[in-house]
Amino acid sequence: MRRMLQQSLLALSLFLLGVAVAQGQEIPPEHERAGGPYVPTPNLIVDQMLEMAKVTSKDHVIDLGSGDGIIVLTAARRFGSSGYGVDIDPELVQLSNQRARNMGFANRVRFETKDIFKADVSKATVVTLYLLPTMMRALLPKLFRELQPGTRIVSHDYHFDSWPHADAVTIDAPEKEMIIGIPQAVIYLWVVPAKVGGNWRLSVEGGDEQELALRQNYDGVNGNIARGATQARFTEMEVSGPEIRFVRDDGRQKQLFRGRVEGDRMTGTVELGGGKVARWSAVRSKSS
Repeated sequence: MRRMLQQSLLALSLFLLGVAVAQGQEIPPEHERAGGPYVPTPNLIVDQMLEMAKVTSKDHVIDLGSGDGIIVLTAARRFGSSGYGVDIDPELVQLSNQRARNMGFANRVRFETKDIFKADVSKATVVTLYLLPTMMRALLPKLFRELQPGTRIVSHDYHFDSWPHADAVTIDAPEKEMIIGIPQAVIYLWVVPAKVGGNWRLSVEGGDEQELALRQNYDGVNGNIARGATQARFTEMEVSGPEIRFVRDDGRQKQLFRGRVEGDRMTGTVELGGGKVARWSAVRSKSS
């Protein structure tokens, strides 16, 4: 009898939660979880996160720690995207799926009760997060390893310590003051880079082959490039999504390389100086 009463009270609280969220009201923390307490995200912040990620109808938005489902559902309503939410609280997942059905999105949006570390994120083009710093640090290797190049990650208030963000914006959020005492929010953006670490054999059209050795970590890419016994250094090495850019500087001449990474192959153009432009390509060694 007591358990039935508890379940009834929980169902009522979830119903009131859904009504309050739909009306844009703020709800104090209610559900303690490993990623942090359940705190509904104000609509203003949801909109900013989706706009910062430049969500469109072509995107698949995955929210890790999806709570009441507001981010995935808003993306579906505003932009026509598909989506997937993961949360460890079965009642919140049930609420989110019911809201998806009520809004007519059940054919392209779903929510699942699951540990976020076991969730399949490989199909995401956008990932949204509102997790405590310890969870952010623990989740970083999985996201860096499993997400496709070009996937955008947006996080509310918390960031990856070892991965510099591509952009950040601070917005006024008066609704948050009753929850954490600060009427502001910071939204961070990252773009997952192509995996370029390893040894590459680079060929420039009409030129000699060169050996490219790259080391990649969360904070960027570095390495060296050699043509025979002649060593050169990189400057301005950047990898953003599948796009790569670097300057080869041998002390006498600088060459600007631009290209695109597709698995174990890179192709692009290089500015040789004097207005000359040539095609280049590179293939990664299988032993890398």
